[in-house]
Amino acid sequence: MTDRASSFKLIKARALVDGTGNEVIEQAAILIENDLIAAVGTQNDVRPPDGADVVEINYPDQTVLPGLVDCHVHLIGFGDGRAGDDLTLLPDEVLTLQAARNARTHLDSGVTTVRDCGAKNRTTLMLREAMNLGVAVGPRLVLSGRPMAIVGGHLSYFGVEVTGVDESRAAVRQLVKEGVDFIKITATGGSTKTSFSSLASFNVEELTAICDEAHSFGKHTAAHCTSTQGIANAVDAGVDTIIHAIFNEPDGSRKFDPVIAERIAKQGVYVNPTLMAAGYGAGGQIELLEQKRDSESLTNTEQSWLDQLYRTRDESIVDYAAMREAGITMVSGSDSAWSNFKMGRFQAELEANVSSGMTPMEAIVSGTADSAKSSWVYDNVGSLDVGKKADILVVNGDPTTDIKALSNVAEVYKDGIRVDRQINTV
Repeated sequence: MTDRASSFKLIKARALVDGTGNEVIEQAAILIENDLIAAVGTQNDVRPPDGADVVEINYPDQTVLPGLVDCHVHLIGFGDGRAGDDLTLLPDEVLTLQAARNARTHLDSGVTTVRDCGAKNRTTLMLREAMNLGVAVGPRLVLSGRPMAIVGGHLSYFGVEVTGVDESRAAVRQLVKEGVDFIKITATGGSTKTSFSSLASFNVEELTAICDEAHSFGKHTAAHCTSTQGIANAVDAGVDTIIHAIFNEPDGSRKFDPVIAERIAKQGVYVNPTLMAAGYGAGGQIELLEQKRDSESLTNTEQSWLDQLYRTRDESIVDYAAMREAGITMVSGSDSAWSNFKMGRFQAELEANVSSGMTPMEAIVSGTADSAKSSWVYDNVGSLDVGKKADILVVNGDPTTDIKALSNVAEVYKDGIRVDRQINTV
């Protein structure tokens, strides 16, 4: 029996990419009932219920895809190059407002789900409350709240500093009490001034306690890893996603470890390589320095930094290919708005995937279905499947042949409702 009170939309498009890597559906249609996908297929096959009141929307020259899923953001960031050590000095009220602005920018660009990998105090949790009240608009939020760090470790300035197994378990329980969706762990140092990026931070016993406690509450874990030992420790402990996955030795030299890579693949651990952090993509550090070089000139220090970024990029390409060869599932997260990576440019991360060896379709999957799986939200988003949330991206062009078409955004839908895009992100 048809529910006459239900709201139906029938979206028709030139082509449909479902996010899973299946063949493109030509002359496609999606039937939406309220906020859920009710049917997907060709325009000949998808029909609304008899007698239903249906709004039909046509995109005769466009491609429809799932809303993008960015599995690594920092919503409180500015993307203006400032260090996290300085960012944390800003009041929580300012950071919450900035998070709201970043969330809206990402939504307008076509990202309908984000996983926030660390914020100060309850800033992002308060943003979610504001969104639930209709005060703010943005993508779906998968939140870690405060990241977990050792004393003085990466992100310790706004994280939970713990030492030992008991404190590790207690901190997870506290974060769960605060309402987080997952636990972000800084398993090595990073850009934080008091940390050591090429050294492991937590030991295996501490990491195992964190992962076991998180899993007991049905929460997943994601670990920042920029050293080989940190990666190995995270794998030993049962971490669900490894972020960055940089195989650095204690002296800072880079040496890929195929044995560890094989273990990552065997355990089904996702890797979020954050290619933009290696200087890739529109708005990345390499592009910014190259623009300055071409328009004026670089200082000796800037030229040395650019040369180092080129080396890091080349090393990243080699390791990226090796991890894919080992069978690791690579998922996409932009790490914006950290460092110089402003929000609204997630598509640049997918373009970097293609530059590093993925096909456009593989890159799309990495930024939709696989990214949703790594964020533990694939039951609801990440693909255009019946019963899932009607989060839909409409683009001009064919992103399966030209990944840059993903940036040619025509429309964005969240929960089956067209987003009134306020910012020109094309």
